[in-house]
Amino acid sequence: MTSEIQYYAMAAAGGRTRAPSGLARRIYEPDGPVDETLRRDMTWAPDSAIVEWEYGDLGAELLKITDEDAAHLRESFRARWERQDPSAGS
Repeated sequence: MTSEIQYYAMAAAGGRTRAPSGLARRIYEPDGPVDETLRRDMTWAPDSAIVEWEYGDLGAELLKITDEDAAHLRESFRARWERQDPSAGS
């Protein structure tokens, strides 16, 4: 059985630019939702950002995006982070 996944683009609240600065996802598992954010090494790590955003406690804005948009965003982060740290691609 495939779990449902909802992706969120993260952007700084009140910032001058709306460009996403992070990516979060919520996986709906039988035991309850699992929230994670994408790390610079392109792995997912548990994180409370989505819950904090739902309660209004996050200093960022989250926008629900499609699986396709999330895939494009992951690739743009991969390219950006490899340029910032060339050793990350090794």
